[in-house]
Amino acid sequence: MNMLGSLAYYIPAIILILLFLTAAIKVLREYERGLIFTLGRFTAVKGPGLILLVPYVQQMVRMDLRTIVLDVPTQDVISRDNVSVRVSAVIYFRVIDPERATIQVENFMQATSELAQTTLRSVLGKHELDDMLAERDKLNADIQKILDAQTDAWGIKVANVEIKHVDIDESMVRAIARQAEAERERRAKIINAEGEQQAAQKLLEAAEILGQRPEAMQLRYLSTLNVIANERSSTIVFPFPMDLKDFLNAVPRGVRSDD
Repeated sequence: MNMLGSLAYYIPAIILILLFLTAAIKVLREYERGLIFTLGRFTAVKGPGLILLVPYVQQMVRMDLRTIVLDVPTQDVISRDNVSVRVSAVIYFRVIDPERATIQVENFMQATSELAQTTLRSVLGKHELDDMLAERDKLNADIQKILDAQTDAWGIKVANVEIKHVDIDESMVRAIARQAEAERERRAKIINAEGEQQAAQKLLEAAEILGQRPEAMQLRYLSTLNVIANERSSTIVFPFPMDLKDFLNAVPRGVRSDD
C-alpha cells in the first residue's frame, strides 16, 4: 500500500513533465522552418531539426519552403482589339523569407492568388488577341516579372508563370478561321507572282544570251525538235525562225527597188 501511495504521488509530476516536453520539443523537416515568437515578439527563425521552446512563453509558426503550385481561376479578359476571352494560368512560387511571409502579410497564399488574378487581367488587356495566341512566352515572362517584383516585399519568389488556356467565343473561332484562310490565299498569290517574276527574269537573261549568237538559236530549235520527236505524237510543231521572216519581208522591197 505504501508503494502504491508513492506511485500515485509521482504520477502527477510525471504527467506534468511529459506535457512540458511535448510543448517544448519540436522537430522540423528539411523543407520546414520555424518562426519563434517570445511573448508575442518575433525572435528567430530556426530549423530544420530539433527545436526546444519554452512552453507558454514561446510559440512557433511552421513555414513550408517548397515550391507551391497555384492554379489561377479563369479570368474574363477584354483584349486590346475588344475581343472577350477567358484565360486561365498557373503560378509556381516559393517562400524565400519566412519572416516577411509571416509578418508582412496576413495570408500570403490568398494575397498571391488575388494579385495574380489582377495582374493577369491587366497584362493581357494591353495586348491583342493575336498576341495572346502567338506570343505566350513573352506574356508569361511579363506577368512573372510583375508578380515577382510586387511579392518581393512578402518574401516570396515567383519562379514561373504559364498561361494554360485562352478560350474564345465560337463566332470568333469562325472569324479567325476565315482570316487564316484569307492569309494563306494572300501568301499563295504572292508566291505565285514572285515565281512569275523570277521566271520572266531568267527568260530575259536567256534571250539576251541566245541573241548574241544566231547559231545558238538554231541549236535551240534543233534541241526542241529532238524533244518533240521523242514523244508519241503524230503532230510536230516546227518553230518558225524570226530571221527567215525578216528575210521574206525584205525581198519585196528589194524587187521594187530594182524596178
